[in-house]
Amino acid sequence: MRWQETARGGTLYYPIWLAYATGVLEEEYEVRLVDAPAEGLKLNDVVRDAETFKPDVIVVETSFTSRRNDLRVTEALKSAIPEAYTVIVGPPITVFYDRFLQSPAVNAVIRGEYDLALKELVNVLEIGREPESVGGVSVKKPDGTVKHSKESLKRPMSTQEMNSLPFVSKVYKRHLNIRNYFLSSALYPEVQILSSRGCPFHCTFCEWPQVFTGRVYRVRSVENVVEEMEWIKENLPEVKEIVFEDDTFGLNRKWLERFVDEIIQRGLEVTWSAQVRATLDYEIMRKMRKAGCRLLIVGFESGSDEILKKIKKGINVEQAKRFARNAKRAGVLIHGDFIVGLPGETKETIKATWELIKEIKPEILQVSIATPFPGTEFYEWLRRNGYLRVEDPADYLDNYGHQKCVIDYLDLPAEEIQKTVNRMLMRYYLSPSYIPLALRQILREHGFEELKRILRSAVAFAVYIERQVFLKAARQYEN
Repeated sequence: MRWQETARGGTLYYPIWLAYATGVLEEEYEVRLVDAPAEGLKLNDVVRDAETFKPDVIVVETSFTSRRNDLRVTEALKSAIPEAYTVIVGPPITVFYDRFLQSPAVNAVIRGEYDLALKELVNVLEIGREPESVGGVSVKKPDGTVKHSKESLKRPMSTQEMNSLPFVSKVYKRHLNIRNYFLSSALYPEVQILSSRGCPFHCTFCEWPQVFTGRVYRVRSVENVVEEMEWIKENLPEVKEIVFEDDTFGLNRKWLERFVDEIIQRGLEVTWSAQVRATLDYEIMRKMRKAGCRLLIVGFESGSDEILKKIKKGINVEQAKRFARNAKRAGVLIHGDFIVGLPGETKETIKATWELIKEIKPEILQVSIATPFPGTEFYEWLRRNGYLRVEDPADYLDNYGHQKCVIDYLDLPAEEIQKTVNRMLMRYYLSPSYIPLALRQILREHGFEELKRILRSAVAFAVYIERQVFLKAARQYEN
């Protein structure tokens, strides 16, 4: 269920939700977490590994774009270990649960956050109770009929339950090689953790609150989060940065102030970054910087107020500009996220976005193609208006696994959106005006690590552009 775009900057995310589920299950059972993409494992390798471990329950996490491949993996595992009970989890389940259950290899699916539901499911299987008694679970009976739990989703995990979860960083240490994972915006190696779940905002394009975590915002206690940061520093000394993968980090202002105060009071020297909204003020960012915050990842999305209204972003362009000024004043780096192809996009709004990018001058720029996932308002709007080239997200990637545009507007076809994204990134990073921004990063603390991060991302981006040129030539040849 990790974001499909792992090629432009070389990014590969941790399997964070599977890792949380692993930690929960390990409290009672023997568990093996395998991240095949990170380990470079082929299907045969995965099957052989499973045959050696001989699991009673097999859990496969899926994403919208990898759905077909994930089903093939599940079918291969079920064929090799037919007595195993197979469970599919991840965001697509909320929308496509019936499609997954059509496969003879799938016994059950879990909709929404699944760590506690998965543990409860394994518990009831062990004692012989009906698996559909677990909230959010749909099961296929031996006669082929499908039974659903009374609850469409498992009850959202409470703050108290979140505080009782094992530290996900401990799961990484036991099961994964942290050097397999890379974020183009983070110092290497890094680890990703969550301080909260859920997002109360209504961005129409975002799949997470609409199909997975929900809009009920829940946050771990300050003490619990800082204790995990201390554990990482003591037990994973090679880690250069802790990345908070929350949908919206520090949404509760009082919590955020107590969090940074706790880090400062403990004298904890750690480097960290987080995804935030462009509503933080200078004072809190100054304190965050003092507490070790290196970078803030911000979804600016567009330079058009009209588009921001249509996608229900809840911020405007002036707020974005003010946030950027204050972040630079506070000494915090900015990773600016922008999207091309949202509702109302035109050549004029693209120009407005480009002007905003040039004014904000983020140290790290990410420009994405608007990606419509089923279950989101954005997807339904596109489908109703006939703007979708394809409706199945399994067709959203090109032959190299790169994100491709599947949206055709009347005056802005998919090819133009795709070219615009590539052109923006190249114009920004290859411009002489980017040199001072790169130097600003290199001349800070951890300067050598920043340089290595920049070079690694640059190489990955060059490979991406080379592949795009090859694909374009191949399409021209076919035509």
